[in-house]
Parts: sequence; structure tokens; C-alpha cells
Amino acid sequence: MSSGTIGRVRPAPKRVVHRATRDRVRSGIGYAILCLIALAFISPLIYMVATSLKPASETFTTPPTLWGSELRWQNYVEAFTYLPFARFLINGILVAAAGTIINMAVSVLSGYAFSRLRWRGRNTVFILFLATLMIPQDVLVIPMYVMMQGFGWVDTFQALIIPWAFTALGAFLLRQFFLTVPQELDDAARVDGAGTIRTFFFVMLPLARPTLAVLAVFSFISYWNSFLWPLIVVNDVNAHGTIPLGLQQFFGQQGSQWNLVMAASVISMIPTVALLIVLQRHLVKGIVTSGLGGR
Repeated sequence: MSSGTIGRVRPAPKRVVHRATRDRVRSGIGYAILCLIALAFISPLIYMVATSLKPASETFTTPPTLWGSELRWQNYVEAFTYLPFARFLINGILVAAAGTIINMAVSVLSGYAFSRLRWRGRNTVFILFLATLMIPQDVLVIPMYVMMQGFGWVDTFQALIIPWAFTALGAFLLRQFFLTVPQELDDAARVDGAGTIRTFFFVMLPLARPTLAVLAVFSFISYWNSFLWPLIVVNDVNAHGTIPLGLQQFFGQQGSQWNLVMAASVISMIPTVALLIVLQRHLVKGIVTSGLGGR
């Protein structure tokens, strides 16, 4: 065999080349479709931010334009001066944070009890507990209001926090996660002399951080966006009003100035976006692990 024959490189088969090209074309089309879908979802946010920076006279123009003739950052200052929007923001953060912490604490304890502890009727109680998810929250508004009135909690922060701090969804997510944890970890903890409480706090709880992050995001956003319940139980909006009630008040008084309404809406997005950025590395893992396992 000659050296020329040894050094000769055989060309790739045409079938392989065509297949690689076809795969690249398919991937490009798929990415293009995903970009269009993402643009469709984000376009309302882009329009909201653009409108929040427009002068009032350019909010509605013909033909419509995305950006105004100037970027009016003063709109964000005016959004705080026309109404006590800072108070609404603080109230919303307080209610959402307190409700989220209580929900996480109750859910992780109940999820651990439903998954790792052995007691009579455990599965039956869990099914009944889970069945409460089928009850629409709107149906519970009237009886819940009667309870709050009996407790003397109407127009208080307790009425905004406590009723929705105990959810079956949180217990379900944590139970599903704890079912994926090997039983050998419990056995090893017992061999080391750890009891049930110590095993929970030092073994199980650190492992549950991704699922707790998912629950924290769901719970915080639920409290943050809640409108119907605060509208019913809050009488003094300036004292106990949250962000949705504040935006309603803003729209009622400054309905013609959509640039200020949009500026207030952009401000109301900041806490939830910040929470997602902080917890994003835990979200995917938490969603995956909380949906696995079953006994």
C-alpha cells in the first residue's frame, strides 16, 4: 500500500451530510418558532415599560408608536406622589412574605408527616386533605369572611395572611419530594443517634431546599396578585391596601393618565422578578423532584 493511499481521506457519505444539514434546518426552524412565541409573551411587558416612559399626550397616538418623543422618568416619581403607593408596596411585601413563610413551614411539616412518619389513616387523611384542591377559592370567600368577622380580623393584616397560608398544594409538593429521598438516610441518622426531629431538621430539611424554593415562588406570587380577598376584607385601603388594591385606586383617580398607571405596574413587578432571579437555580430542580415518586 502506497503512502498516498494511506494519507487519502475518504469523504463522508452524502446521506450523512444531508442528514446533518436537515437536522440543522429543523433546529433553526424550532428556535425561530420559540423566539416568536417568547416575543408574543413578552410584547405586553415591552409595551407596558414603553408606555410608562411616555408623556401623557403621547400615550395614545395615531399611528401608534412604541416609544415616545422623550423618556419621561418623572412618571415613576409621580406614581408615588399621587397615591401612597409606597405604603401599598410595603403592605404587599409584608403580607406576601409573612404568608409565604407560614405556608412553607406548615407545608414542610405536613409533607414530612405524610411521607416519612407511619401512623394509622395517613393515606386517607392525605386524600381528604388533597381533595380540598378541588374546592374553588371563590366558594370559600363568604364563609371565610364570616370567620374573620367573628375573630375581629376584618380590615387587619391577619385577615390577609392567615386564611390562605395553609394549602394542600404545598403539602403535596413536599410529600412528593420526601418520597424520593432514600430510606437509608433515615436509617443512617438513627444509627448516629438522631431522633425524628433532629433527622428532619439536619437531614431532610436541607435536601428540600429546591422544592421549598418552588413553593416560595408559587405562594409569594399568589399573595402578591391576590385581588378579590383583599377587596372584601380591607376597608381602609390606605392603611392595609396591597398592590392590586393600590393599582385599582390609581386607575380610579388617574384613569386617563395611562403612563402613570403603567409606571406603577412596572414598579409592582420588581419584587416578584427579584424573587425569581434569586431562586432561579433551585426552581428547575425543585419542580422535577417534587413531581417524582409515589407510594
